[in-house]
Amino acid sequence: MPRTIKLKKGFDIRLKGVAGKKMAGSAEPDLFGVKPIDFPGLTPKLNVKEGSEVLAGAILFHDKHRPEIIYTSPVNGRVVSIERGERRKILEVVIEKRGNEAIDFGKTRHEEITEERVKESLLASGLWPIIRQRPYHIVANPHDIPKSVFVTGFDSSPLSPDYDFILENSNISHYRTGLYALSKLANGRINLVLKEKSGAGSYFSDIPGIEIHYFSGPHPSGNPGIHIHHIDPVNKGEVVWFANLQDVSILGRLLEEGIYKPEKIVALTGSEVINPQYYRILSGGSVASFVADNVRPGNNRYISGNVLTGTRIRSDGYLGYYDSQVTVIPEGNYHEFFGWATPGIGKFSFSRTFLSSLFPRKEYRLDTNLHGGERAFVVTGQYEKVLPMDIYPMQLLKAILAEDIEMMENLGIYEVAEEDLALCEYLCPSKIEIQSIVRKGIDLMIKEMS
Repeated sequence: MPRTIKLKKGFDIRLKGVAGKKMAGSAEPDLFGVKPIDFPGLTPKLNVKEGSEVLAGAILFHDKHRPEIIYTSPVNGRVVSIERGERRKILEVVIEKRGNEAIDFGKTRHEEITEERVKESLLASGLWPIIRQRPYHIVANPHDIPKSVFVTGFDSSPLSPDYDFILENSNISHYRTGLYALSKLANGRINLVLKEKSGAGSYFSDIPGIEIHYFSGPHPSGNPGIHIHHIDPVNKGEVVWFANLQDVSILGRLLEEGIYKPEKIVALTGSEVINPQYYRILSGGSVASFVADNVRPGNNRYISGNVLTGTRIRSDGYLGYYDSQVTVIPEGNYHEFFGWATPGIGKFSFSRTFLSSLFPRKEYRLDTNLHGGERAFVVTGQYEKVLPMDIYPMQLLKAILAEDIEMMENLGIYEVAEEDLALCEYLCPSKIEIQSIVRKGIDLMIKEMS
């Protein structure tokens, strides 16, 4: 019988703008962007140039250090621009869609699904990056043998999409085929994690090798790092793979239909959205195709993902590779005179500093204002209240800043990623960029341990 793991530590940020359970149809953008910055640790090497014609599934760039891992075009079209940043760093490859042609990778019958066939299909189509690993929270190494594989079937982040609703509006066959195929890479065993009281388990309980777990509690109960920590923790020298349930369905479609079509259902959320709802869109599509005329005028922040870990984009920017959510909130570029001294009925606080704590169900229109600048990094005991892991976050962060490799190992660097400590950054009284520190620590470990 599936077990339920109940977490008490964590915190839910009550924002306005949750997506209503309504499908608004399919977004059909003309432009698509594939962004190397979506893949931490990637050093991309281009296989195309501006003006190149590509089919859906054609290679755009590959990993310089692991050339077998490729990144492909989600659509048929022409490469119209290659955007670069400092030191000519590749930020995004932009494709203009022209038609629906795609590379035929060959259909795979159920009885033909083997470990070799699944790995071959993932690598040839550019779909391998859906599989990431702990430690380091990077694209998995196809040559590794994981001790377990996790599939995350819910999200607990602010304004997160409802996966039960997504499943109700999806082709369940793609999910089932994808899960069965992924189990071939995991010695026949997959840990599927769902939200408590979710009805999704009935879709997958009869698939061989699927072990279902349920989690309950506040955010970050939906993070894969939290699931791994409580079910099959990562120790030094071990590797655990994980993937998102929507990405697994793309694998199922690839095997059933023989084409790379990274379609997903995305929630448009946030206080500045007039009608928050769900859309179908191919990964990397321009968000302008569904935010136009559905966002209140003003100075707004567009985020691919959620407000804690998402990436800032333009109003015509592109959906991130791993994102199933677009959030629009107000910018906070203003100064507040004696803000700390006001009663704060309309403010939201973890520490219950303001009178708003008397209204536990109220939702808030929050902006990006930091309400203060960086200050001394002091021990407060706040981080431990929102991190349901058996580690000491403050001590780990200081070990990273000191570049003490042995101490970082002892304090749990192999288990964490930026998203696991995102809430610590949100409530940090010192205004420290904790997620950046965690990534620097992970990058240091990769450099020293390789």
